[in-house]
Amino acid sequence: MAWVAPLIYLHITLFLFILEMGHGTEEDSRMLGVTAPGDIIIGGIFPVHEDVDKMNNSFAPHLQPCIRFVERSLVKVLAMINAIELMNKSPLLADVNITLGYRILDSCSDVSTALRATADFTQRADCYAGSNTCDQLVMAVVGASYSELSIAIARQLTLKMIPQISYSSTAVILSDKSRFPAFLRTIPNDEHQTAAMVSLLSTYDWNWVGVVTTDGNYGLSALDHFFSHATEKGICVAFKSILPQSVTSQDVGSAISQTATTILTNPKVQVIVSFAKPTLMMHLYQELKNQTLRAGQNMASMRRVWVASDSWSSSSSVIKHTTLEDIGHIVGFTFKSGDLSSFSEYLSRLEAAGHDYTRNNTFMQEFYMQLNASEGSGGAELVSKAVNTLRKHIHADTVFSVEMAVSAIAQAMVSICRSRDCQTPGTVQPWEVLKALWMQKFKLREKTYQFDSGGDINLGYDVTMWRSEGGKIHVHDVVAEYHPQNNNFTHTNHNTIQQLWDLKHIISKCSNSCIPGEFKKTAEGQHTCCYECINCTANYYSNDTDMDECLSCDTNIEWSPEGSSSCIPKALLVFSWQDGFAVVLLTFAALGILLALLVSALFLNQRDTPVVKAAGGPLSQIILFSLVISHISAMLFVGRPNSFRCKARQVLFGISFTLCVSCILVKTLQILLAFQFDPELQEVLRRLYQPYVIVSICVALQATTCICWLVLKSPFNHTIKHPTTLLEDCNEGSYLAFGVMLGYIAVLALVCFICAFKGRKLPQQYNEAKFITFSMLLYLISWLLFVPIYVTTSGVYLPAVEMVVILISNYGVLSCHFLPKCYIILFKKEQNTKSAFRKNLYEYSNKTAVAVSVSAVTNCRDVSSCTILHKGSITRHCLRRTISI
Repeated sequence: MAWVAPLIYLHITLFLFILEMGHGTEEDSRMLGVTAPGDIIIGGIFPVHEDVDKMNNSFAPHLQPCIRFVERSLVKVLAMINAIELMNKSPLLADVNITLGYRILDSCSDVSTALRATADFTQRADCYAGSNTCDQLVMAVVGASYSELSIAIARQLTLKMIPQISYSSTAVILSDKSRFPAFLRTIPNDEHQTAAMVSLLSTYDWNWVGVVTTDGNYGLSALDHFFSHATEKGICVAFKSILPQSVTSQDVGSAISQTATTILTNPKVQVIVSFAKPTLMMHLYQELKNQTLRAGQNMASMRRVWVASDSWSSSSSVIKHTTLEDIGHIVGFTFKSGDLSSFSEYLSRLEAAGHDYTRNNTFMQEFYMQLNASEGSGGAELVSKAVNTLRKHIHADTVFSVEMAVSAIAQAMVSICRSRDCQTPGTVQPWEVLKALWMQKFKLREKTYQFDSGGDINLGYDVTMWRSEGGKIHVHDVVAEYHPQNNNFTHTNHNTIQQLWDLKHIISKCSNSCIPGEFKKTAEGQHTCCYECINCTANYYSNDTDMDECLSCDTNIEWSPEGSSSCIPKALLVFSWQDGFAVVLLTFAALGILLALLVSALFLNQRDTPVVKAAGGPLSQIILFSLVISHISAMLFVGRPNSFRCKARQVLFGISFTLCVSCILVKTLQILLAFQFDPELQEVLRRLYQPYVIVSICVALQATTCICWLVLKSPFNHTIKHPTTLLEDCNEGSYLAFGVMLGYIAVLALVCFICAFKGRKLPQQYNEAKFITFSMLLYLISWLLFVPIYVTTSGVYLPAVEMVVILISNYGVLSCHFLPKCYIILFKKEQNTKSAFRKNLYEYSNKTAVAVSVSAVTNCRDVSSCTILHKGSITRHCLRRTISI
């Protein structure tokens, strides 16, 4: 019966274990643990048990029994043992002829128990049978696991400056070297982990989250730093649930129940960040499931995205009574991991060694007994199951961190022992080891590491995402890496990007995002993440989601309607060359120039004919030249205005049209002079009639007005700002000068009109008086209409108003003064001769003489003498006029 011998061995082991426990109860200084001899002793503190039994109310100091064995912590103990054994076999320690021993104790996740273990390290150990650890101080301590314990241990170890290297305590306070000068760790502190979590939340636009933590130093410190980083990123904490540190606390049940209720009653909170212990998370998930079922709701209502801290991100046991499909998504942050091959080989050797290995390891003894009680197996089968169970609880990051701690201590000892004999107790002091740890770098698998100014080794984090496959939970799938130096993530491969992409559709916000064109309005007393979305007012915009305020458009050049996501450039309005109306007006202006040039050429060719001489001779060429300039000035009203264009267009028109009207005025005076029958008045007009002097004086007065205008307050280009447009226009500078210029031309035109009106009954063939009368009347009417239209009109077509009036004036002069003459020259050549002119004039003289004679008969007593007198006078005057023509 092969099972009898192992069974007897287990009973003997159990008996010895009970005796050991009893002995430990009687003598407080004796604690259960793992020991091994060596020249240098390294201490270790691990939470092999999850809590202590606090039912004993004795006032006397006593060692409280530990409860709830934790397999994953036993793996950490074995990782330290393996690391020390590997160092003892390495040439590094052989060169200085020393070996490392260890004394590993159980903190039982309890501060008081951890302090008892620390006291054991800080005093000289008793002599144990088969051990050479007598009078040996512990040179360094590896541990503890939880920050709460590490803070208490660090205060005690600081008294003798015994270096302490933790593999998983992340509280930020431990980086304060003024308070914990002997504390080191092989991981980053929570300042970086909370920053990484907030960065993850920000990546997915989750700004409405819940936080679950514990009431110890670790949990509260992590909560504070998470709040700090979250506030900077605009992330709000909808609720925070603080659970008791101890899982055996009387309040833990009600706290977990309240936390589950809070989670389920906040359906908008789809993301929860947790810094709790694995056991607390297991109970929380169970409570969530129970409350969901009691409420008769679908299990999908309890699904959330859980952002797990390093304290439970690798503990698949939290889903003991539920499934990952019920819980949702779990995204965990773990420390960087290393090669596990040496530890896997160690477990294989442990399996081969069987029960022999438990001789100095009470933790393994208890583990075997626990497995035997539950499985009912024995011998090799029990050992195999034990090792397989341990393999399931391997956390690569923790094993790597423990190995780093042992390597750092070993290499620090080597640097010291190269110059002295370390085999003699008392040769090396713990503070010397601490100094060596601070000053020197160490190597692990060909990579070099060193503690920073805070005593930390910051390698960043691995981001894991749990997945379920065939009922088995995989918690070690690394989907990304976090780099604290840059505060960013990198994906490990293309497949992991898709896994994280599945989280994109999850929304965890108090309010829906405000789209571009809206801004957030938060009510007083509300979270900044709870808000209304209000449309931006006119001339304001928002170009991103969830903007706190709208941005202002530059109203000089931009505008925006209500609810706009961008500013719209104001349309630039100008009476441009492409405008259809401008094209029509420009066509008429060009045609006018062409007609004036053609008429000028025709008149030059026919300059000796009576019609051309009657039209003014050289003056007609001046008039045509002025009309060309006037048409050119009209063209300057089209196009984008500039300073030169604004000044030139009015001045050119004013002077050119003044020249034109002045020449017409001379022509009207010439007509009056030629056909004035009052000898005295005729003599006066003859003396005053100096054509070029009159023209020069009239033009000079207008030029003086324009020069004063340009010098004192000249026209300039400016931009008129409208709500949605920019109108580029010319400001006339001084509207008084503008009015004087136009008024002066109007006065000359009025004089021309009056003079021409008096000569309207002159000979029909060569009489210009009627045409001058009509052209000046047309000019006066058009400019009288222009004034009210110009004053009341604004906009892009304001220049067109003046341009139209200029063209009307030009065409009026061109049509009335020159086109009838061109008609006679081209189509009535028989009338364009001196004989025809004399005949027409003779007929007019006879007709006029008859009229005068009749009038004289009524007024003279001697009719014949009066008739002869007047008839002779008229005849002589007309003959002189004929000779001059």
